[in-house]
Amino acid sequence: MNNENRIASDIGYSDIKVGAVYSFEKEFSQKDVMDFAKLTGDFSPLHVDEEFGKKSRFKRNVIHGMLAASLFSTLVGMYCPGKKCIYLSQTLKFRKPIFPGDRLLVKGTVISKSESIRVVTIKTEILVKDIVVTEGEAKAMVTEDE
Repeated sequence: MNNENRIASDIGYSDIKVGAVYSFEKEFSQKDVMDFAKLTGDFSPLHVDEEFGKKSRFKRNVIHGMLAASLFSTLVGMYCPGKKCIYLSQTLKFRKPIFPGDRLLVKGTVISKSESIRVVTIKTEILVKDIVVTEGEAKAMVTEDE
């Protein structure tokens, strides 16, 4: 599904199937990193200072983990469940660094549904070249069905 038109999916709770996979791609530039730093106030030199980045264990600047993880909000709010979603929680594990220019595959797999409270649990992953760099689990309530 392509959501470049900025319209959230309209998926009803009964239409969400365990095992369904939703995904999209994204790339962040160094300008995006700087914009995120300005928004959050996180100007850690590992993210914004080129000389510091070169001397780090990564040999260059890395993207803020929370910038990348914010894409899980896009996954839940725009793809599944979409506009009927109340995002309840998100766990995170940062496995590997992400660099400006990396092509990210943001992927969500529905792993369970709770009928009584209409909550969907989604395994969330960000991959770079088929390697999981960030992972977690999202829980979202679906507010209404057609």
